[in-house]
Amino acid sequence: MNCPPLTITFLGTGTSSGVPMIGCTCAVCTSPDRHDKRLRSSILVQSATTSFVVDTTPDFRYQMLREKVMHLDAVLFTHPHKDHIAGLDDVRAYNFLLKRAMNLYANEMTIDALMREFAYAFAEKRYPGVPQLELNSITEEPFMIGDIPVQPIMVWHMKMPVYGFRFGRFTYITDANRIEPQERAKIQGSDVLVLNALRHEPHISHFTLLEAMTVVRELEIPQAYFTHISHQLGRHADVNADLPQGMELAYDRQVIHIAGCND
Repeated sequence: MNCPPLTITFLGTGTSSGVPMIGCTCAVCTSPDRHDKRLRSSILVQSATTSFVVDTTPDFRYQMLREKVMHLDAVLFTHPHKDHIAGLDDVRAYNFLLKRAMNLYANEMTIDALMREFAYAFAEKRYPGVPQLELNSITEEPFMIGDIPVQPIMVWHMKMPVYGFRFGRFTYITDANRIEPQERAKIQGSDVLVLNALRHEPHISHFTLLEAMTVVRELEIPQAYFTHISHQLGRHADVNADLPQGMELAYDRQVIHIAGCND
């Protein structure tokens, strides 16, 4: 497998309501610690020549401004829930900057949702200034975005199939509560795994922190970061202090560097 060194930036690490949550006065939502300020979950993936995001959250515009992202080659979607697609309209800024349509990569279910939710961008007669979007249907077969190899990993979000993705030595999975054995095999050998860990109490469609930790141990991943975190999990500093070596809560704007591979 050939893959370049990567830089991963956590654009957001919160659940669908974000942290702080509107109207909540709990210890997490009122925490002054910047690690407890969580936008909706997304990452920016960059090599020396290629740059793309995984999901366009409702916070996408602010996330791009905050990280000063001037070039974006593509958007890769995990699934069609609103907290992962709602910011798509704002990719039109990159249409203007780069003078081309934005490449979108998603499965057929997500493509159907995008065409329904953003019908004006796919209409036969389009209003000037609407997003210019190029749809690319993906399956579980690997493909390339620029020089970055992408291996889709199908996981379950209750009854909804969701895509996680492996990029070389790095794997990103959000919105999951079950991973079948054949898909776990695609994760094995990763240096880094990002996995959702919503809260301590059981949930119908997300891993708890303990369940996520168990997956990491079973797959023998040396370094794990947990994301898609709700205010119910607790304050970042408190939870992190109790995690074993090689596991930690991700936080917004955290940057990690992944070695390239040639094997």
